[in-house]
Amino acid sequence: MYIEFIAAAGACHARLRQVAEDPGAEADLDAVTRAALNDAGIYEARERLFIDASTAVAGAGQAMFERLRALQRAVAAGASLTSTAFHDAYHPYIGAVWEYRVAVRKELEGRSLSPAAFGWEAWDGTGRCLTCRQAAPSAPDAGPGQTPNSTTPAATDPATAPP
Repeated sequence: MYIEFIAAAGACHARLRQVAEDPGAEADLDAVTRAALNDAGIYEARERLFIDASTAVAGAGQAMFERLRALQRAVAAGASLTSTAFHDAYHPYIGAVWEYRVAVRKELEGRSLSPAAFGWEAWDGTGRCLTCRQAAPSAPDAGPGQTPNSTTPAATDPATAPP
């Protein structure tokens, strides 16, 4: 059930990214982005979480779903992959994905996981994002294990790619 939920979110995220590559190619962005949620099966997977998961995992899953919906709304409004609107919705979503993973690991294995295990400062990928780093010129260069992305979030960094 936990894998099913994150896989559905990943499928939806991938479809939203595909639409955001050329939002002008779609006649009805709202319908296409809503279909991305439905086609991925995210609603059914979320319901299973609500019924079977612990409170912590269900809460993390709901937070992830809400961030995915924010990304969906940004793309439905015409955000392209390189737009500020997409970028600003992306980081909270990927942060919520990692928080969900942490909640599941804690429940299933009783082991924690932190961004530091990967050499990162935070789950949301902002420390590895060229766009974020350019917006904050005083930020230090990427250290070991930190590869700046292209201006498209998660374009090259597999750690922040869709789950």
